[in-house]
Amino acid sequence: MSASITDVRNALTMISRVPFNAEAPPAALAGEVTPTALHYVRSNFPFPVHDGSFTIGGAVGTPMTLTLDDLRSMPASERTVTLECAGNGRLGQSPLPAGEPWGRFAVSTARWRGVPLHLVLRQAAPAPDGLEVAFRGADHGRYARHEDIAFVRSLPLSHAGDPAADILIAYDMNSEPLTTEHGAPFRLIVPGWYGMASVKWLSRIDVLTDRYKGEFQTHHYMYHRDGSSEPVTLMRVRARITDPAPSSAIQAGTYRVRGKAWSGAGPVTNVDVSFTGEGEWYPTELEPPRGPYHWQDWSFEWRSVTVGRHSLRARATDAAGHTQPEVPPWNRLGYGNNAVELQYVDVY
Repeated sequence: MSASITDVRNALTMISRVPFNAEAPPAALAGEVTPTALHYVRSNFPFPVHDGSFTIGGAVGTPMTLTLDDLRSMPASERTVTLECAGNGRLGQSPLPAGEPWGRFAVSTARWRGVPLHLVLRQAAPAPDGLEVAFRGADHGRYARHEDIAFVRSLPLSHAGDPAADILIAYDMNSEPLTTEHGAPFRLIVPGWYGMASVKWLSRIDVLTDRYKGEFQTHHYMYHRDGSSEPVTLMRVRARITDPAPSSAIQAGTYRVRGKAWSGAGPVTNVDVSFTGEGEWYPTELEPPRGPYHWQDWSFEWRSVTVGRHSLRARATDAAGHTQPEVPPWNRLGYGNNAVELQYVDVY
């Protein structure tokens, strides 16, 4: 049986109650898949009331309205996908940017089942001059300078309609129907992108013949820095130490350090660890990816014989050649902080 919203809130690390935002607990990164009750939650507005259908319109030859039963009658696919909030790690940037005070655990992995988006778009028959696809959630409310605004994001039609992109209109999560906090009755899942692209509580899809310029497309979820701006898109490469836990104490001897690594630009190709602030980096044993869209396990056998405090760092590189930076890449809204993380353990 699915956990209640109260159970979920008790299991997570609360960031805000309304709108409900919460990080996964550290233990949620231990396994291949995050249990639904431990998956991080990101909301911009209070949970909406949903009428159980969504409409496809705009520049299409066949406008339509689909229900959950309609979706379940269509060919389905399942994908295991790591989702990370674009603001994950915001508290690690200095000076502190604006936005929700996310720590390091707004990231989780789940198995999602639903209808491939390209099949639904094909039925709607986008116009030849279609350029983008806008996805509207049922959630809405006061935001910034707006008295009432819905959460809307867009993707290029070339990406949204590409079968190889593996984008889903998902209705199941970890083999159970979506829960309210995760976008029931259906939501978008965009593999490789930060979580803002995976619109929850989907209520409308519109094919557009021009660029979409809404609040959450061109004002928020942008890297604003040094007078320039660029959109937030793919998750940046990142490694996380999951064992030992931060600030823990371990006995001198051999210890198997373990962790996770992920990137939206392709598989992670290597993870290195270091035990001093400026010392040598050592290659870890990196597990091959179990699939194209979720985190990978890595481990390192550490001979920790010196009693005292030790710093631990992990640094990942992906197949596109991206490596984590030493210093957080600051931007005004605090997105995409994938700097190498530092934690310490005491050896006794």
